[in-house]
Amino acid sequence: MRPIIIGVGGAHSGAGKTTYASLILERLKGWGAIKYTKTGLYSSLVDDMTVLMTEGKDTRRMLDSGAEKVLWVQSTPSDLGEVLPMAVERLSGLRGIVVEGNSAIEFLKPDIIVFILGCVKEEFKESAQEILSRSDAVVSEGETPEGISGKSRIFQKSSAGNDELITYIEIMVEKKEKIRSSLKEKSVAGKISCHAARKIAEELDVPYPEVGRTADDLGIKVTACELGCF
Repeated sequence: MRPIIIGVGGAHSGAGKTTYASLILERLKGWGAIKYTKTGLYSSLVDDMTVLMTEGKDTRRMLDSGAEKVLWVQSTPSDLGEVLPMAVERLSGLRGIVVEGNSAIEFLKPDIIVFILGCVKEEFKESAQEILSRSDAVVSEGETPEGISGKSRIFQKSSAGNDELITYIEIMVEKKEKIRSSLKEKSVAGKISCHAARKIAEELDVPYPEVGRTADDLGIKVTACELGCF
């Protein structure tokens, strides 16, 4: 079973992804982190603390923020499907994982996505547009940009805005943990009825598909789905 994953993406390099990943790690105790860096020729999974704790590295900032464990994934696009699952598996014993990097988000499809908008609009990567459209929370410095879905909450880059963002993430994590707990409690031999799954969604006030996705993550099959909710 994979842990709850929070993805932190951004409009471009320098948007502030590591800053916000670190803010999240300060508040979510017992969590790990994966830092993703795109490479052109080689792939590696770095867990050497001497490297990770190098002064000035993003991995050092994550560890200093309280991450239980940090892994640095360097990968070509073609190797991403092999290296990232290995990293997630190594952190599977933790309460959750914060993943930084747009390509990592595209591959892992995190439970919660936080998108950081930069201040230079012309640098906005086209590849980041899809992540922006799927984001649960968007951090902005000014006007609300185009391409944000109706489910996204907008937070301003400020001390007050940052605190509101982290509180919002904590609430989302707690709700997702309750979904997991309820599914485990009410499933039998890896199965749960559609009626029971719908009841979980209604009691926790979450969409049916969210319960369905969580059941898939847990390897629990929803049976007798007469309404096509899952």
